[in-house]
Amino acid sequence: MIDKKLNAQLKTRPKYVILLVVLGIAGGVLIVTQAFYLATIIDNVFLQKMGLDEVWNTLWLLLGVLISRGFLVLMTLMTGHILSEQVKQKLREELVHKLSGLDVRYLVEEKTGKLVNIVLNNIDQLDPYFSRYLPQIFQAAIIPAMVLLIVFSQSMISGFIMLVTAPLIPVFMVLIGRLVEGKTQKQLKDLMRFSGHFLDVLQGLTDLKVFGQSKEQSKRLFEMGSSFRNSTMDILKIAFLSALMLEILATISTAMIAVEIGLRLIYGRLTFHTAFFILLVTPELYLPLKNLGSSFHAGRSSIEAGREIFEIMDMKKEHAGSSGSEAIPGPLPPRIDLHKVSFQYHKNMQAKNILNGLDLSIDSGQKAAIVGRSGSGKTTILKLIMGLMAPTGGCITVNGLPLSSISQDEWFKQIAYVPQDPYIFSGTISDNIAIGKEGAALNEIKRAARLAGAHCFIEKLPLGYETVVGEGVRGLSGGERQRIALARAFLKEASVVLLDEPTSGLDLESERIIKKALAGLRTNCTMIVVAHRLQTVLDADKIVFLADGKAAAAGSHEQLLSESALYRQMISQGGGAAV
Repeated sequence: MIDKKLNAQLKTRPKYVILLVVLGIAGGVLIVTQAFYLATIIDNVFLQKMGLDEVWNTLWLLLGVLISRGFLVLMTLMTGHILSEQVKQKLREELVHKLSGLDVRYLVEEKTGKLVNIVLNNIDQLDPYFSRYLPQIFQAAIIPAMVLLIVFSQSMISGFIMLVTAPLIPVFMVLIGRLVEGKTQKQLKDLMRFSGHFLDVLQGLTDLKVFGQSKEQSKRLFEMGSSFRNSTMDILKIAFLSALMLEILATISTAMIAVEIGLRLIYGRLTFHTAFFILLVTPELYLPLKNLGSSFHAGRSSIEAGREIFEIMDMKKEHAGSSGSEAIPGPLPPRIDLHKVSFQYHKNMQAKNILNGLDLSIDSGQKAAIVGRSGSGKTTILKLIMGLMAPTGGCITVNGLPLSSISQDEWFKQIAYVPQDPYIFSGTISDNIAIGKEGAALNEIKRAARLAGAHCFIEKLPLGYETVVGEGVRGLSGGERQRIALARAFLKEASVVLLDEPTSGLDLESERIIKKALAGLRTNCTMIVVAHRLQTVLDADKIVFLADGKAAAAGSHEQLLSESALYRQMISQGGGAAV
């Protein structure tokens, strides 16, 4: 059983296919030659009564054939492993590139553990297919055919028995394949569930302990692990039984030929040399088929793992938002308009629109604050403007040009994003700030850190800007992470700055420093802030109040207080907070 999509990977590596075919043909020639020399030696010594001197040259030739066969086996193994490594590397690169280009909704909806397992484990599970199963397919297709032709030339009856019995092994493999297919799929699904849940538990282990759920999750992991173990054992049982049946088929077939040539030899219908030669090559005909059967289950697992990979690879590339090739029209900073924009996370008739015909205009160089109750779509608007998601209705324009027409790379060059919980990568503080600008000099990084109010705390660190931070090393407080993220924005000098409430959850001192930095950041840029605190919106040029997926009101803080009852109600219920 072969897989078209996995075999398609061979099209770019024809030299390995040719090499496997050549090795298979050479292996068939050496098998026939070995049997011929061995039959000749036995016939000459025991029947022709020749001495060692007379068969010495044939013995040396036989030794050369044996060494050559061992070398061919080694070459076949090396070719399979090299082919496997190259295919896995190429597929892993393509898979990561594909994941990076998919709609963020897919990445959010899928479990992190499942995606990590596909990129790492599923790719590695392709190894048996290319390193063992595929080379065995070539040998099983070439060597038995060569042996069968040679045997037919020596004995029609023996060739006919081989022709009838040899196909029984592939037929049996197909039947076993149909039986084990469902169990292999179940095993892979159990592994996906187990790995995804395990990673989720690790990431939330602190919360689970605090809420007393760690033991419950341990039981859940044990149940998942047991399910995976049981599905694996089911496959192994079938594998062992099928291996036994393959041995029985091959043994019975060989015995039939042995009896047939024995009887013909007794009645003088065959010479000893021919009979012994056929007897020697008979196991060699069934051996590649048995080996193929032994590696069949490993190949089947690889095929199932490949299906998960190609399900992702075959997805339509959904670069939401900016997917065109146009340059951003001037001037900069740009004006951004949302025209009748609607959005829902699940595209079906029953899904609720997060945004419902939203009209919003943000002038060039303006600071706009977006407020509303939790779930009103504030962060969704930022993602739509960034181009990480595509609106399900309406359009977004930049200086009058649809965002979908603008080159994504060009648009990202103009955007700086400061999320509510910035991610700090493993590396130095200098490296983390420099993400905002490739090849930035240290003096530029320090200038950006000063503008973001981060320079003082960085200088107090033992290694300053060369201090290594991130997971597993020195951690940063919430305020320090926010200032690093703002330093990235200052360094980039972007014309559009998007902030998802950078002061949320910070102490008063950190909030004061960051608010001062924001005042400097808004120069020469269009700034859009998702506001969770009243203090953030007071100095905004425009406040947009979201309700029911639309802009219910827009204006300054004072205007909204006097004109919008819903805004006043939200402010009063939030005790001064914006949400």
